[in-house]
Amino acid sequence: MKPGTALPFLIVILSLVLLAAGCTQPAPASVPAVTTPAATNGTLVAFVKEAVAYAQSHGKEAALAEFSNRNGSFFRGELYIYAYDFNGTTLAHPVNPEMIGVNRLNETDARGNYFIRELRDTALNGSGYVEYYYINPAHNNTVEKKLGYVEKAGDDWWLGSGIYEGPA
Repeated sequence: MKPGTALPFLIVILSLVLLAAGCTQPAPASVPAVTTPAATNGTLVAFVKEAVAYAQSHGKEAALAEFSNRNGSFFRGELYIYAYDFNGTTLAHPVNPEMIGVNRLNETDARGNYFIRELRDTALNGSGYVEYYYINPAHNNTVEKKLGYVEKAGDDWWLGSGIYEGPA
């Protein structure tokens, strides 16, 4: 072999090996769509805003009764409304009605975060998102990452809901 021809010869051989192995095939044309929380954030925000509007038009007591009703208009599949006062006491919760009247300000999520405090602090600023780790009753109470959205409902209380994002 002549000097200087070994490198091009090696490149041609490696290219042929890669082609034969199928390593240069393009990705499939149709990749299945992946549902991400971003695709449902609008629904989550609209749901909480609808609940705040309901509370403003029907009054706090009627709204709390509706939010606590598992058969009510604010329990839709995996979405439901929960309500707390700014001291951390549960005012409405259709999945955990035994928590109504319980102060949860010092409760931590599965990763040790004071998630009720974080949700409350976000609501004190008006509205926003908080990520935390919570049991998903739809998946045998396994701990999953959850994105919560909260909004101030009045001077002394706030509302929220959340979407599960999958296993922790």
